[in-house]
Amino acid sequence: MTAPVVVTGIGVTAPNGLGTGPYWEATRIGRSGIGRISRFDPSPYPSRLAGEVPGFNAEEHLPNRLLPQTDRMTRLALVAADWALADAGIKPAELPEFDMGVVTASASGGFEFGQNELRALWSKGGQYVSAYQSFAWFYAVNSGQISIRNGMKGPSGVLVSDQAGGLDAIAQARRQIRRGTRLIVSGGVDASICSWGWVAQLTSERISTSEDPDRAYLPFDRAARGHVPGEGGALHILEDGESARERGARIYGEIAGYGSTFDPGPGSGRPPGLRRAIQLALDDAGMAPDEVDVVFADAAAVPELDRIEAQAVSGVFGRRGVPVTAPKTMTGRLYSGGAPLDLAAALLAIRDGLIPPTPNVTPDPAYQIDLVTRARPACVRAALVVARGHGGFNSALIVRAPQAGGV
Repeated sequence: MTAPVVVTGIGVTAPNGLGTGPYWEATRIGRSGIGRISRFDPSPYPSRLAGEVPGFNAEEHLPNRLLPQTDRMTRLALVAADWALADAGIKPAELPEFDMGVVTASASGGFEFGQNELRALWSKGGQYVSAYQSFAWFYAVNSGQISIRNGMKGPSGVLVSDQAGGLDAIAQARRQIRRGTRLIVSGGVDASICSWGWVAQLTSERISTSEDPDRAYLPFDRAARGHVPGEGGALHILEDGESARERGARIYGEIAGYGSTFDPGPGSGRPPGLRRAIQLALDDAGMAPDEVDVVFADAAAVPELDRIEAQAVSGVFGRRGVPVTAPKTMTGRLYSGGAPLDLAAALLAIRDGLIPPTPNVTPDPAYQIDLVTRARPACVRAALVVARGHGGFNSALIVRAPQAGGV
């Protein structure tokens, strides 16, 4: 029998709420954070909407020495990690440094930092490029900076698989805890809402060109026309269940199951891998489909991808066999931060007995899923989070409520 791994702290930086409380307050009532891009002039581009984290002033949260060496993505991640640790009641200085590690996901690295240094290079010369460029852009920089700031010298790493990466990172964190590490900070935060990052995102040809924030991101709707990108994400404190119980920690839930697959190449004739990823997660958790109370969907808002996801969910749970929700329609797709934010919502849904809505969407009956468009009270004992990454990544993770008297 493997030891349970539990979540004891959550830190959120999201477009519809800075901090776990504000995020959940907005999400449960369907308040969106999507709007016209303000971080640069989007007028020349075909897509002009994004989910930007509002009111974030890094100077209010971080020491001045960190500001010249960090991208906005890393600043958001450092603050999310601080909040998650505080939520868990953890003071890193009081724990052995090799008992703590950091495993995050990243989809793009520090894009805006790199953009500014390239501008300095070509406009003024190489001597004006910051030495911090050597790592500030890097995929692993969030793991590194969180480790350094908190004196964490245990297992660390980064997973890069686009939107699926956030779940892959949490699964890797669970492996490290099962191998003996006491605590891992895990999840993902991305932030590439800058002109250079925007051009890169547009190459996917999956970005909505709607100008209406309420009609731009509509998964499982006949009007679906792509997604809206966003920034932010969530970091979680994962601990060995027994250790958490012994110190009297509040436990949000247990990471019960995980599965991942990769889609076959085009023209292979083989089916997509999403359904198998879900089944692997169920098998890993030792659970039957009817024990899952809600699915947090990947929600690509591309008709073919929505069809594949709906078929995978219906294939495992039956037609309209489980409530499905996509609160990311209020934040945009946050890339590596998206699934960890969905995990936060799943844990809070378990805590409060409320499935958050997928606002503004009119479900197409052809998909045959029970899409939750208004907040729905429900006894949530277990939730499935699904995420897919561009290029064929599929990941699924099951979280379940803590058991009375322990985990």
